[in-house]
Amino acid sequence: MKMSCSQSNNSEREFLFPRVRAQCDLLSAQNSLISPIHLDSSERLFQAIVSQHIPGVELGVIVICTGNSRRSMLAATMGNIAAAYHGIPELRFYSGGTNPSAFNPRTIRTLEEVGVVIQPTKENATMGDAGEVNPVYMVSWGNLPRMGVNLFEIKEFSKIYSDPYNPDKAFIALLVCDEADGSCPNVPGASQRIAMPFQDPKSFDGSDLESAKYSERRDEIGRIMLSIVLKAKRHLAANKC
Repeated sequence: MKMSCSQSNNSEREFLFPRVRAQCDLLSAQNSLISPIHLDSSERLFQAIVSQHIPGVELGVIVICTGNSRRSMLAATMGNIAAAYHGIPELRFYSGGTNPSAFNPRTIRTLEEVGVVIQPTKENATMGDAGEVNPVYMVSWGNLPRMGVNLFEIKEFSKIYSDPYNPDKAFIALLVCDEADGSCPNVPGASQRIAMPFQDPKSFDGSDLESAKYSERRDEIGRIMLSIVLKAKRHLAANKC
C-alpha cells in the first residue's frame, strides 16, 4: 500500500473512533507506568522502525505468540491504533502464531471496551490443531477512507505467522510470549527479530479477575506501542521522513 509522507501527520487522528482516541489520550499520559523490563525491547523496536521506514512504503510488523488468540491480537491492534494516532501510515501491524487457534472472545471484548469495532465476516479460516472454529473478523479502529478502502481496519483471524495474508519479507518480527520466542529462534523473511514477552491473560480465564487482567494487558501493551510510535514519529520528523 503506497502512502505519501505528506499524509503522515496527526490530522489522521480525527478519523479514529472517539473512544479509541480517548483511550490513546489516556494511555499516552501514563508513560511512567511502562515496566522497565520492556525498555530494551521497546528501544529495539523503535530503532527497527526508524531504520527501515521508507516514506510511502508499508513497513510490516508481525506480532507472534503461540496461539495467536490473545497477546498477539492485542499487540497488533494496539500497534495499528498507535500508528494511526501518531500519524505513521506506513507502519502496519499483523498477527500470527506458532500453533494458531482462534481469536479469543475475551480478547475481542477487551478491545471493544475501548471502542474498537470487531465484526464477523461470516468467513472461517483454517482450523488449528485443536479443531476450534476459526472465524475471520474485520477489526476497525476508525474510518479513514482512501480509494474506497478504510485504512483503519484489517482482517483478523488466527493463523500461522507465515500465512500468505502476512508480509513475507523485510518485516519486523515481534515475539510477545516466551514460548514463541523459544520455538522461533529464526523467523524466515524477517529483517529483525525482537522478543517483547507479556504475561498471558489466559491464566485468569474464568476467574473474578478475568476482565480486569485482559484490560490490564491491553493497556500495558497500548502504552508501550504509543510510546514507541511517538518516539519514531519525532525521530522521522526531525530527519524529514
